[in-house]
Amino acid sequence: MRTRLSRLDRRTFHLIATRDWPGAQRVLPRLTRSANHGLLWLGLAAGAAAVGGRPVRRAALRGVASLAVASATVNTLGKRSVRRQRPVLDAVPVIRQLHRQPITSSFPSGHAASAVAFATGVAFENKWWGLALAPVAASVAFSRVYTGVHYPGDVLAGAALGAGAAFAVRGFAPTRAQLAPPARPRAEAPALPGGRGLVVVANQASGQRTGPAPDRVGEVRAVLPEAEVTVCGGEGGEPLDKALEEAAERARTLGGALGVVGGDGTVNAAAAVAARHGLPLAVLPGGTLNHFAYDLGIETHAAAARAVETGEAVAVDVARFRAGPHLEGHQFLNTFSIGAYPELVRIRERWAGRIGAWPAGILAAWEVLRTAAPLTLRINGERRAVWLLFVGNCQYRGLGFAPVRRHDLADGVLDVRVVHGGRLARTRLLVAALLGTPRSSPVLGEARLSRLRIGEVPAGTQLAFDGEVAPAPREVALEKQNEALTVYRLLPE
Repeated sequence: MRTRLSRLDRRTFHLIATRDWPGAQRVLPRLTRSANHGLLWLGLAAGAAAVGGRPVRRAALRGVASLAVASATVNTLGKRSVRRQRPVLDAVPVIRQLHRQPITSSFPSGHAASAVAFATGVAFENKWWGLALAPVAASVAFSRVYTGVHYPGDVLAGAALGAGAAFAVRGFAPTRAQLAPPARPRAEAPALPGGRGLVVVANQASGQRTGPAPDRVGEVRAVLPEAEVTVCGGEGGEPLDKALEEAAERARTLGGALGVVGGDGTVNAAAAVAARHGLPLAVLPGGTLNHFAYDLGIETHAAAARAVETGEAVAVDVARFRAGPHLEGHQFLNTFSIGAYPELVRIRERWAGRIGAWPAGILAAWEVLRTAAPLTLRINGERRAVWLLFVGNCQYRGLGFAPVRRHDLADGVLDVRVVHGGRLARTRLLVAALLGTPRSSPVLGEARLSRLRIGEVPAGTQLAFDGEVAPAPREVALEKQNEALTVYRLLPE
């Protein structure tokens, strides 16, 4: 069987080498050289990350990670396990041949492995982008036979290794589609074709502050042409709270829903108004990070529009904190923190796109723990010295000191994480993080609670919630309100 396969492989190579492929000799040799050392794919990833949004950057990162695994597998295992001579070039026209012939084992093709790994990795994040890359990947793989440096069997084996590498990366780091928020509990919300009955408040001040101001009205009308849109914030705009109250009253009159374009702070304010008026909320991401929208599974205005038009919605939890049992307090949809956590998030987000979330979390933790001073707090009745206290609305995934995102927005818990002070706390926590066992470190405390009390907060301490910063009161009580808010989101079929 091995002899027959080898004979078939060589015969196929000879057929490709002796056949005239119109136009190929101008394109394929250049294409195969551009893919040396993965430069073609790294360039595509860098360009996409530079001009695209968060989904594009995530797809590019997954493609590069898959390429790296494939390349490492081919060079450390594949070529060392099977020694195969490169094809004889007698049948290959000189004009096709590469100026520099590779000297490593012919089996398997590293170029084919990298091409298929990158395209498959991207496809796992977005099938349409993957399909767009498929012809380029196939051309790179075929170019290795066309230029005479590989047999077809080498290319097929490399392609199989590349696809396997992409699957391995997906198994280690699941895609957002795999970890999509569960479609429960479903909630009743009106279907609003074209956005008729939806009153949207667009915060002009949300998002990046550089460049021209975005056309928020045009963005909404492009996907929901019959929605009513009010712009607030920015120069001359009315205050956000006033705009939200007026929009909610109008939505109640129309029997529709409240919509919001903005970041997490704006969405927080809109959620409070929507819950108070008993209205479903449509979130159109328009901020810098958009944690709530992304955890909800809404990454684009088009996705939010489809949910609004079909009436698909779920109930999600809301968390509240207040200084006393009879005081009004505030709510948060994402996170609440005291201490150094806001600075940790800022550093992690700055580096995550360049070096990945795990290394960025370690870097952020080191920088924060190196410069921060611990606070002494009374947490549920016990006095503790802590560097930071983090509370998430629902359980977050990720490293213990650097939670990343949520899978379930209606799980009924507060995700409490504390980095304790004490002797050698910095060193012990970082060692645990480097070893991949932060949850087993005695420096890090974690709990899933429905209520939390924080007392004896030092004067001058700041707290942060959903991107907003405020002075912390002496005593703070946190609690959950389960399934308190109805939000539009697409449900799995």
